[in-house]
Amino acid sequence: MNDHPPLAKSRMGVALLSLAGGFVAFYLLAHNLGLAGGPIQCGENGGCGVVQSSRWASVGPVPVSGIGLAGYSALFVLSLLGLQTRFAESRPLALLIFGGALLGFIFTAWLTYLEAVVIRAWCRYCVASAAVMSAVFLLALPEWRRMRGAAS
Repeated sequence: MNDHPPLAKSRMGVALLSLAGGFVAFYLLAHNLGLAGGPIQCGENGGCGVVQSSRWASVGPVPVSGIGLAGYSALFVLSLLGLQTRFAESRPLALLIFGGALLGFIFTAWLTYLEAVVIRAWCRYCVASAAVMSAVFLLALPEWRRMRGAAS
């Protein structure tokens, strides 16, 4: 199969980036839950504190960082499953990886819009997470071909 090695590389990239994004989300979640001592460290502008204390920092009772951690964790597990030989050709798994990356990218774009236009403050950790999720989405694009069954 000619395109399997590139697909495996993209899935490994999704796994590694999801792990990195998960660490960022975990750090923010630990602060949101009061598990990390002191205020969140974000340089001189203090944007992280503004963003993390805004009304947009949670969806109902769930911190956005918790949603991010769950999303990154799911993408990590799915991409590792996709590296297993028995799931390499799975169209449903390709749909889950691509769909998860797409949803994460859209959600991240919305949060970035809120930072820029509504909150008017930037959290460097949120920006880092947005960059990671954008890269995850780009690496998940080959899943579209697999999902449509065009890989032969």
